[in-house]
Amino acid sequence: MRKTITKPSFPLVMGFTLSCLSVFIHSGVINQVVFAQSSLESCDILAYVIDPDPQGLNVRNGASAKNKILGQIIINETLQIVAAVGNWVQVTNVSNGFQGTGWVFAPKLGISTRGYGNNGVELYSSSNIESPKIAKVPPNANVTLLSCRGDWARIEYEGVKGWLAREDQCGAALTTC
Repeated sequence: MRKTITKPSFPLVMGFTLSCLSVFIHSGVINQVVFAQSSLESCDILAYVIDPDPQGLNVRNGASAKNKILGQIIINETLQIVAAVGNWVQVTNVSNGFQGTGWVFAPKLGISTRGYGNNGVELYSSSNIESPKIAKVPPNANVTLLSCRGDWARIEYEGVKGWLAREDQCGAALTTC
């Protein structure tokens, strides 16, 4: 007598695949894959917290709202930005409060424009002084940070998004540069 063995390959493969995916998501491996696919930009700019939450702006151990909270930074604190992935930036050297390095959502940060005594500063279409100028931002204007590249800040001012050169940035909230 011959026995027939059924091969439950599809359910077995699906079960294995879902199990692996669950492990990747819960272990943080998926964040490594996202970082590998995203472009990590090196940055060197200063900014300050504009998030009015009385608890402070959450600092996370990765560039996602799903990452673990390491601490908070209160409004108007100055910080150094050293890297960016999408609209998340890696911060360090906080003027007061949080110590260490972590990730924050860039639109919760701001910078001010310089340009005192003139008609404002130029906003460029890319992070290059040779790129087309797309707008003029008044001197001493508060702008929202979106991202960064090198010493350039990608900002938004009154609905216009563009790049602000380092010499036109002020990363201190309560003083003038």
